[in-house]
Amino acid sequence: MDRIPFPDMQYPLVAILRGLKPEETPAAIDALLNAGFRAIEIPLNSPEPFRSIEIAAKMAPADALIGAGTVLTIADVDRLESAGGRLFVSPNVDVPVLSHAVSKKMVTLPGVFSPTEALAAAGAGATGLKFFPAGVLGPSGITAIRAVLPADLMIAAVGGVSDENFGDYAKAGIKAFGLGSSIYKAGMDAAEISKRALATIEAYKRVFGA
Repeated sequence: MDRIPFPDMQYPLVAILRGLKPEETPAAIDALLNAGFRAIEIPLNSPEPFRSIEIAAKMAPADALIGAGTVLTIADVDRLESAGGRLFVSPNVDVPVLSHAVSKKMVTLPGVFSPTEALAAAGAGATGLKFFPAGVLGPSGITAIRAVLPADLMIAAVGGVSDENFGDYAKAGIKAFGLGSSIYKAGMDAAEISKRALATIEAYKRVFGA
């Protein structure tokens, strides 16, 4: 099965904006784009998430990837497509929902924790896997599971990951991350988002030489 590839990005970092409101979206997205982020996820348990995704998708340049997290249903996938989102992120592996997103040519990062989940997601055509919560598995746990997975799968660590522990994951060959509270917390202003995003990019460059 041909996978929809993750776009070639200098920094394979997904900013997770849980709790973002539509009126806060333009300033937050602008801050992240200016800092160098090119993948942004707005979880569906945020206020009016599809409105925020629509705003973000219209703002974003062609090389940016905007989408939704906590995508749980086929209806969510359809609404995400209508809002202009191209990134599907879920906390779990629901094969019919994931397969629907794959059929829409979305970049898909379902959440996995076990070999069973990881292989099910791979079999459904996922672009990559969001190992979550990565802080519990740790780099060694992800590496052990990775040994049985298709080599073309993108591997991202999410949950308990920040610029402070990039190095630990780098030693395990993991270089893609989803970043939540270290980048954004509900109500945070654009200046603080910018400060955190720039610090994260600088930390990434120090560790990976990107």
